[in-house]
Amino acid sequence: MMQALIFDCDGVLVDTERDGHRVAFNQAFAELGINCEWSVERYGQLLLTAGGKERMRRHFDEAGWPSEFPDRDGLINRIHRLKTDLFMSLISAGALPLRPGIQRIVDEAIAAGVTLAVCSTSNERAVQAVVDVLLGPERSAKISVFAGDVVAAKKPAPDIYNLAAKTLGLSPTACVVVEDSNNGLRAAKAAGMRCIVTVSSYTGEEDFNLADRVVADLDQGIDIAACRTMLEMAARAE
Repeated sequence: MMQALIFDCDGVLVDTERDGHRVAFNQAFAELGINCEWSVERYGQLLLTAGGKERMRRHFDEAGWPSEFPDRDGLINRIHRLKTDLFMSLISAGALPLRPGIQRIVDEAIAAGVTLAVCSTSNERAVQAVVDVLLGPERSAKISVFAGDVVAAKKPAPDIYNLAAKTLGLSPTACVVVEDSNNGLRAAKAAGMRCIVTVSSYTGEEDFNLADRVVADLDQGIDIAACRTMLEMAARAE
């Protein structure tokens, strides 16, 4: 019954938000001379808005836009390009490790012939870098990446999961998603997929009542056999 295992990236493959993306954003602000530094607490607030560009717009709408950059769209794009380069440097340097169980379950899925994909609201280059560098070229070649602005509406809208299902020829009810946030969980469930939540550093207090399983990480009893059992039980319940 199981056709695919689909991962979010940030907080799922790697716990990137606090010590990766936040750090890269702050470095980008500093390099461009923008008087802005996101604390751990502030970035946690901004994470309730999906997408890095969208987070910057929200922040500047609330805190005030830098007056020396009158082209707001241009500013957002410039910061985001620089931030992505800085983030990729962190990944390439091995500063952020894979979360527990990720490499193991990817290998299990490959051995079992299960389709693998990553669906993320983050920049496509950054997501692909995480997959390429941390999982390695042999695994990466077997993983489809859907990321960034490939859909009009970001999570909690189901668009990116719908796109993955359509592109890869998947039945949503035969897919298991691994997410770490309420936005991602809602997106997966709205797409008709089953969802396991692996709680990350910023999401411990979020509402995961819709989840099929909630665990600290994938080493807490989550493997391909457990995913298949989850789908079989859901099918019988329906």
